[in-house]
Order: sequence, then structure tokens, then C-alpha cells
Amino acid sequence: MNLVLTILGAVAVAILLAIVIVKYIPLKLRGLVSIVLLAASGYLAYLIYQGIMEPINFNKDKIARYVKVIDNLKLIRDAEVKYKQVHGEYTNSKDSLIEFVKNGQLAITEISNREEEVDKGGGIKIKVSVKQVDTTGYEPVLKYFSGRDFENMFSVPGTDKQFDLATSKIEKLPGLMVSVFEAKVSKKPILKGLSSSLIKQELEAIETDQVKGEFVSVGSLLEVTTAGNWPPSYDKAENLEKKD
Repeated sequence: MNLVLTILGAVAVAILLAIVIVKYIPLKLRGLVSIVLLAASGYLAYLIYQGIMEPINFNKDKIARYVKVIDNLKLIRDAEVKYKQVHGEYTNSKDSLIEFVKNGQLAITEISNREEEVDKGGGIKIKVSVKQVDTTGYEPVLKYFSGRDFENMFSVPGTDKQFDLATSKIEKLPGLMVSVFEAKVSKKPILKGLSSSLIKQELEAIETDQVKGEFVSVGSLLEVTTAGNWPPSYDKAENLEKKD
């Protein structure tokens, strides 16, 4: 919108100046006026160029910053999923989650089927297959986080902020309560230093190809999910960045 107004204003000014030059400027001064107008035209062209490039550069910088933030959110998610696998629920303790990744153990299980004879009554017996889960050993949680900076996963890259971490329980089915978690951070500190007007638009983003809303987040306290609120394009951008 600002770019459109700039262009319209420039056209209006150019028309007015043309009228003024023709009607009021003496012929001998028109050369000097032309030089001034040429300089003004160059400045105007610069403003128009900046108006075109500002949202392009904003989008480029935004994606680069979000990719790093999302990488940490994925770390938090992966750690929470492993934690729940062992403890049966998520944790809202950042220290506990880091300690779990460092020193936690995951059971190695083996699933087999065995037959049992079931008495149905009246002298009728049938054989049924029963699934049996046996623990055959343990492995360190750290194995799944090799080469990943999990100790700093709660720090928001490029800022002095920390991710908010919360847990809750919601009713998935009547009588069935399920543990949920959410890690999030406001977009504002991530985008600090960029165009304030474009940041305001970003906070109101609702498009499916954008990070929706005011936060970058993973999980939810309102529904059972471990998904993030970013579109698939950010996963692709992260993969490309890692290749580079």
C-alpha cells in the first residue's frame, strides 16, 4: 500500500511540476530546473526500489530466522515425545527434560504373540492369540540426540528469550484424559530490527503457507498434537540450510 501511494504521489507531483515549468519558469532557467528534477527522479526511483525490495528482504530474513527457531522447537518436541514414552506424560520442567536427554534410558522391547486357551463355558474352550511385550534391554536417550544442541534447545536463536513450556491434560474421549504440551515464543523478538509495519502484518498471518498467529509454536494445550504451526516449506528451508 505504501508503495502504491508513493507511485501515485510521484505521478501527481510530476504533472504539477510539468505545468509549473511550462507556465511559470523562464526558458533560461529550465536547464537548472531539469537537473533538479533529474536528481529528484533518481531519489524517487530509489524509494520505489526500496518499497519493492523491503517485503522481499523481510520475507527472506524472516524465513532464515524462523528456520533456526523451528529447529529448536523440533528438539523440544522430540525430547518430550521420548520423555512421555518413559514416564507416560509430558513435562513442563525444562531442567528435567534436558537431564532426561542426558541420562535417561529407553526400554528396548520385543513383541510376540502367544496362544492361550480360554474357557467359554459349557465345556467349550478356544485358543486365542495374545500379544506379549518383553523388555530385552535399555538404550540411552542421548543416542537420538547425537550432534544436536539439546542443552540450549530452550534458548530462542537470535534473541535473549527462552521458549515458554507448558503441559496439561485434556479429555480426548469421554473418560480418557490425555497429556499434552506446548512450547512457544512470540514472533516479535525473533523479527526485531525488521520493518515494524511488516512485523505487524506477520503477527496477523492466517494463510496456510505462513506461520499462523503471534507465536511460533509446537504442540497444543487445546488438542492432542505434536505438530508445529509452521507450513512444510520451513522444513524444506531447514534441510536446504543444513546442506549449505
